[in-house]
Amino acid sequence: MEEKINKKKPHTEHYQEVMTMTKTTVLLQAINDVKEFVNIVMKYEFDIDLVSGRYAVDAKSIMGIFSLDLSKPIELNVHTDDADAFFAEIDKYIVK
Repeated sequence: MEEKINKKKPHTEHYQEVMTMTKTTVLLQAINDVKEFVNIVMKYEFDIDLVSGRYAVDAKSIMGIFSLDLSKPIELNVHTDDADAFFAEIDKYIVK
């Protein structure tokens, strides 16, 4: 399940950007899952965060991911308008 959220950055005189964030839930059950997931995430320029409870970490940080409770599904926040290729690559980790 993916959920899109639009957030407006603070308005300046001549410039206003709308940032889109897409949410889904992933499950990383083994050490090799985390390694492969980070290798996929590192290919993308946009920001990707993992949220577990009150903790949020950069999904490009293997140490950050290992600091989360991996026994439960983790919320994934992708900060881009064009995440289709990314979601296709991580499909096996997405909780359906």
